[in-house]
Amino acid sequence: MLTYVRLIFEFLKTGLFAIGGGLATLPFLREMSFRYSWFSMEELLDMIAISESTPGPIGINMATYVGYSAGGILGGILATLAIITPSIIIIIVVIASFMEKFRDSKLVQRGFYLLRAATAGLIMGAVFEVIFISLFDAGAYAISGDIFAFIRWPSLLMFIVLILLIRKFPKVHPIAFIVASAVIGIILKF
Repeated sequence: MLTYVRLIFEFLKTGLFAIGGGLATLPFLREMSFRYSWFSMEELLDMIAISESTPGPIGINMATYVGYSAGGILGGILATLAIITPSIIIIIVVIASFMEKFRDSKLVQRGFYLLRAATAGLIMGAVFEVIFISLFDAGAYAISGDIFAFIRWPSLLMFIVLILLIRKFPKVHPIAFIVASAVIGIILKF
């Protein structure tokens, strides 16, 4: 029962403050991985890969996965409902009722402008964190002291190759690169 309450609380909080979509949920999920034993940082990387590769919003996919991991089917349902509830309430109650009245307000326009900046910052922070977690292994360096153990060489090589391929073939749809990366990652298990 306590797990369900924690899931609801954590995902209500995430849904309320992760403005900007799925990648903005990553800092909250990172904190959850430290606070609870629902998933590890490695599993977080897997969640990102799977959520980015499957249809639907990444934040909701990840909430469902974490909820299911922590509390089974009921946990998945509760986490999913909890992460979307703040958005629904805000859209229905606050924005819909006041938007028409304050649409031309300079204060409202500035507020939305600031939200865009905050959203970009959250997303950029999440991007850098995912890149760091994917390409570097601080734990291996701490254990061995070897700088070469710090770098996840297969992931770094794949990252570089993908950047070069994306630049060389800019007209290829990004889904092709995502699918190819997923297949290579599964086959090589990295």
